[in-house]
Amino acid sequence: MNINFANAQWINQPQRFTIGHESITITTEPNTDLWQRTYYGFQHDNAPALLLTSDRNFSFTTKVSFNYQSRFDQAGVMIYIDRDNWFKASVEYENIDMSRLGSVVTNQGYSDWATTDISTINSIWYRLSRRGADFLIEHSFNGEDFKQMRIFHLFVLGDTEANGKLTPQEIFAQSVHFGIYACSPLNYSFMATFEYLSLTDSLWIAHS
Repeated sequence: MNINFANAQWINQPQRFTIGHESITITTEPNTDLWQRTYYGFQHDNAPALLLTSDRNFSFTTKVSFNYQSRFDQAGVMIYIDRDNWFKASVEYENIDMSRLGSVVTNQGYSDWATTDISTINSIWYRLSRRGADFLIEHSFNGEDFKQMRIFHLFVLGDTEANGKLTPQEIFAQSVHFGIYACSPLNYSFMATFEYLSLTDSLWIAHS
């Protein structure tokens, strides 16, 4: 691990967690989730997340392992500005045969949800990269071959020029809180383990 989590901050700190030299574990509490308004109408903002802060472009990578117990259990990476502006990516458990690899972008108090059905697994890698107010989320099953899940924009962080080039103000103007999360929307609990956590300069090359 090449990240110092000594200064990381919790939102909705869980009762049970460990922060070690090589890994972090979170044991979820029942009825925890993140979602805002869209389609379902409800507003949930009580999932635990351990967050770092950066005002620079970066790539954040981790391997997430989990022993899901119930439908909708999830663990992954996230960005959290406030309850109305955030992002999360995870494998969401459906049943022993199928789960949903997906992500949620919440802008101005409304969440979306993009998913791909996959076979149920018990671990996955994520790489989250920033360029100004734009982000790239990728996943990998082996920690080497990463595939794009989506590119997205967080409006609260400002504008990005249409040609993909960023001014110095756009690159460094806004601090971003990002890190790991886990939650159990139903009345169950499970443990998620985060390993191989790394933070580097952004590996997302600007489009030319």
